[in-house]
Amino acid sequence: MTGLQSQSRHENSAQLLFYNVENLFDTVPNPPNLDQDRTPNGKYRWSSKKYLSKIQRLSAVLKQIPSMGRSGPSLIGLCEIENSGVLRDLARSPALNGQNYAWIHHDSPDHRGIDVALLYKKEDFLPVQFRAHRLLIEDDQGHRRYTRDQLVVSGLLEGEEIALLIVHWPSRSGGKRRSDPYRIAASKLGRKIVDSLYRDQPKRKIIVMGDMNDNPTDKSIQRLLQARRPDQVEGVKLHHPMLSLYQAGIGSIAYRDRWALFDQWIISENFLHSPDGWKLVDSKVLVLPELIQSEGRYQGYPKRTYIGTLYQEGYSDHFPILLRLRKEKLEAKVP
Repeated sequence: MTGLQSQSRHENSAQLLFYNVENLFDTVPNPPNLDQDRTPNGKYRWSSKKYLSKIQRLSAVLKQIPSMGRSGPSLIGLCEIENSGVLRDLARSPALNGQNYAWIHHDSPDHRGIDVALLYKKEDFLPVQFRAHRLLIEDDQGHRRYTRDQLVVSGLLEGEEIALLIVHWPSRSGGKRRSDPYRIAASKLGRKIVDSLYRDQPKRKIIVMGDMNDNPTDKSIQRLLQARRPDQVEGVKLHHPMLSLYQAGIGSIAYRDRWALFDQWIISENFLHSPDGWKLVDSKVLVLPELIQSEGRYQGYPKRTYIGTLYQEGYSDHFPILLRLRKEKLEAKVP
C-alpha cells in the first residue's frame, strides 16, 4: 500500500551583510604597505589587546544576524581588512567559531595594504570560482594610484548559482571633484565585470556590494552602473534597493554632521522578477545601539575605533548594511 504525497511550501530566508570594518590590521609590520601606524610602536599604539578586542566586538555584531535558522549571516562582504590572517581570527573568534565560516581573499596592491574579502558559511554557500580584477588609475600627473582590486566570487547559495562582486572604490581624498574620475573608472570596471557575468550566464543572479565612496545619486552609480528604482527596472539589468533609503536621509557614514550612504547593494533585476529561487525582501543599514557613539561631539555617529589618535574601543566609522533574500521551497508531505 502506498501513501499519497502532497506538497507544502516552505519559505527560506537568507541574510547577507557588508561591513567596512575600518582598518582591521594585525599588529605585525608588513612593508612596503603603509601599516606602520597600526603597530605597537606606531602612531596609534595598536596592540594585540586592542586588536583582539576589535575582533571580538565585530564578531559579536555578526553573530546577532540570523540566516537560514542559524546565527551569523550566510555571506559577509568585508573591506579594510589587511590580510587572510585577520579573516581567520574573525572566523575563529569565540562568537563565530561554531558557525563554520571560511573565507576568500586576494592581496591587492592598495598602498595602505587594505583589501576586500568574503566570509561565507560552508553550509549555506559553495564557492565555485573567484577572481580579482585590478583597477588601473592614474592621478593628474600621470602617476599610478594603487588601490583595491574588485573581487568576484561565483558559487551556489543553497543550490542556486549567484555571483558576488565585492568592491571598495577609491576615496574622496583630495576632494570629491578631483577624485571623481577614480570612482568613475571603478564603476566602469564594475560594469564591465557585470556585463561579462551576464554574457556567460544570462540567468545567473548578481549582487554588487561595497563601499563606493559615493552616494546612490552620484554619477559613478547612476550613469555607469545604470542602477534604477523598482519602478524603472524594466529593460535594465541592475536595481538599486537602497536608493529610497538615501532619499529618506538614511546613511551608513557621517561626516561634518551630514549622512552619506557610501555602503550599498546593487542587484540584478532577476532578484525582483524571477519565478523561482532567491528573491529580494529588503535592504537596510544596520544600526545597533552598541555601534552608535553615545556622547560627545560625535554623538549619534558610528562608534569608530579611534577619534584622531584617541582609542575609544569602538567598531568602525561605518554602519554595516544588510540584504535579505527569501525563496520558497517545495517539500513533500505524506498525509
